[in-house]
Amino acid sequence: MIPACPEFVPDSSDSRAEMEALQREVADAARFDDDLGVDPAAVSLSADATLGGDDRPLVAGVDQAFLDGRAVSAVVCLRGGDVVERAHAVTDLSIPYVPGLLSFREGGPILAAFEELEATPDLVVFDGSGRIHYRQAGLATHLGVVLDVPSVGVAKSLLCGRADGETDGNPEGWRAPVRADESVDAPEGTVLGYAYQSRQYDSNPVINPLYVSPGHRVDAETAVGLIERLCDGYKLPEPTRLADAYAEECKDST
Repeated sequence: MIPACPEFVPDSSDSRAEMEALQREVADAARFDDDLGVDPAAVSLSADATLGGDDRPLVAGVDQAFLDGRAVSAVVCLRGGDVVERAHAVTDLSIPYVPGLLSFREGGPILAAFEELEATPDLVVFDGSGRIHYRQAGLATHLGVVLDVPSVGVAKSLLCGRADGETDGNPEGWRAPVRADESVDAPEGTVLGYAYQSRQYDSNPVINPLYVSPGHRVDAETAVGLIERLCDGYKLPEPTRLADAYAEECKDST
């Protein structure tokens, strides 16, 4: 799978000003409304999905592991609950992590893994932010636009914006909008995504929520509904959970 919009491919040699300018262009190109090409209700881990057999949507999860200045980027594709393809790439990292510029550090390595992928996913779930981002162009949005694929970002912490209400100690299934504040290039109050409590344990009621946001061609409410259907008894959605495990497997064999 190769970039559909190569003009937006992140370049780690750019200056910070150039990176931020490109992110604003990416945000302008992104579509934060539903254009999935499949019925969101058909996205499921169940064998009894709305659509049967090979007609079920193909969902890819993306995650990375790190080793000696290199990224081990992994993509795992699921149809229902079945893994149908895995791909990975090991590439050098050229810049350090800077909050808000993750796609320029990790975007190239992830695209290298997608080049090894034969399938074309109907949906990609990224371990990182989408629209919940200072310039509305987190990793899931940036690479979703580059690949022109419906995408969702799932982050473990809140990069910017503010969630409605208290986020600690909520029951499993709880969700609340995350809205733009003065730190975001969007009208204040714009719903950027959702805080979502995917899992909770009676023995430890302070499991932090996930922060789910649309990447590209998905709206905020649909994005959190998709992630709810893709969680399988764990905190993380199954596509990125399996991608994380595969990245560690590849790292151990590198």
